Amino acid sequence: MADEPPFPGFDVTKPSIARTYDYLLGGKDNFAVDRAFGDKFIKELPGSRDIPIDNRGVLVRAIREIVSTSPVRQFIDLGSGLPSADNVHQVAQRIDPDAKIVYVDNDPIVLAHGRAMLAENENTVVIQADLREPKSIFEAEATRALIDFEEPVAIIFSATLHHVNDDEDPAGLVRFWADRIASGSHVFISHFRSENDPRSQELEQVLQGSLGRGRWRTDDEILALFGEGFTVQEPGLVAAAEWRNPKAPEDLREYQRLIAAVLAVKD
Repeated sequence: MADEPPFPGFDVTKPSIARTYDYLLGGKDNFAVDRAFGDKFIKELPGSRDIPIDNRGVLVRAIREIVSTSPVRQFIDLGSGLPSADNVHQVAQRIDPDAKIVYVDNDPIVLAHGRAMLAENENTVVIQADLREPKSIFEAEATRALIDFEEPVAIIFSATLHHVNDDEDPAGLVRFWADRIASGSHVFISHFRSENDPRSQELEQVLQGSLGRGRWRTDDEILALFGEGFTVQEPGLVAAAEWRNPKAPEDLREYQRLIAAVLAVKD
């Protein structure tokens, strides 16, 4: 039986990055088209599920680090995806209930689920917008109501910039926020990592062939996204499974090498 559209005009024939990611993490907020797309990775590229799992783990550690070791209590999560266990607001507000979070995603299902889940959380909001249009996010009433840009803020690019193709200027997106955030602000990036290996090339072909986007970048390309005016924090750009993880495996599996993470602070 075909999926019924959740509301008029909703297209259930095209896969969504957010809903496919939800499926790969074991979630239930997805449609048959998303599961079919996710199954390409599960069945045709065994082991590739390590990528979303490791990315979720490093996001949790990064938010915990920021709140525990810095005065930053404001977060903008660009391309946040569907709600799952240990979202940014849950991790941050567990440490400081007054932490403020703006979630941004262009998937209307994310908006619907997020708003329902956060209806009684006055320090957290979800807005529907595209991270490739940062001005609309920066100027959004919900953003301006919650975020004080005179104070340090954390900008989160968790597994999103690799879905921005080169001709869409991902470095320009980082620069937009860098020009508007205060000194001491943090920028976290997790990103598909290429070692010029067959696996990353194969994965890139799957994404480009299905979604028309998905770019595996080298370490130098990922670090170049920051531009000038940032200090990269220890341990630098490393595999997501290793980033500030005392339980990191001694030997990474093949696909674990293909997602990296890095945190930097604006000078």
